Amino acid sequence: MSSRFPLGIGAVILAGSLSALPVWAHHGWAGNSDEEFELTGTVETGVSLAGPHATMKIRADGQVWDLTLAPPAATDRAGLKEGIIPVGATVTIHGHRNRDPKKFEVKTERVIWNGRTFNVYPDRK
Repeated sequence: MSSRFPLGIGAVILAGSLSALPVWAHHGWAGNSDEEFELTGTVETGVSLAGPHATMKIRADGQVWDLTLAPPAATDRAGLKEGIIPVGATVTIHGHRNRDPKKFEVKTERVIWNGRTFNVYPDRK
C-alpha cells in the first residue's frame, strides 16, 4: 500500500491540528465591551460545567441572557457547581456584555446569589 506522506509527516499534521482545538474552542474577551456590566434576573437554566466554559441562562428585562462563565475547573473552584443555584432563583451577575446589542450574552466574572459571591474570574477586577 502506497502513502502520499511518510508516517512522520502525517503524525506532525495530526498533532498540529489537534493542538489547535483548544484555541478554536476558547471564548476570548474581544467580542465583549470593556465596560463592567451588571444584571439581575431569574435563573432559566442552571449552571452547566460541560464544554470549554461553564454556562447558565437568566431572564432579565424581558430577555433570556446567555452567560459564559470561566472554564469548568475554575467555576467549580469558585464554588459554583451544577445544581447549587436553583432554577427560578434571583441572581445578580457582573461581567462584560457582548459588543453586539442584538446579542444577549455576558462574559460573566461574578455571580451573586443568596448573599454569596461566586467569583469565577478572581484575577479580573
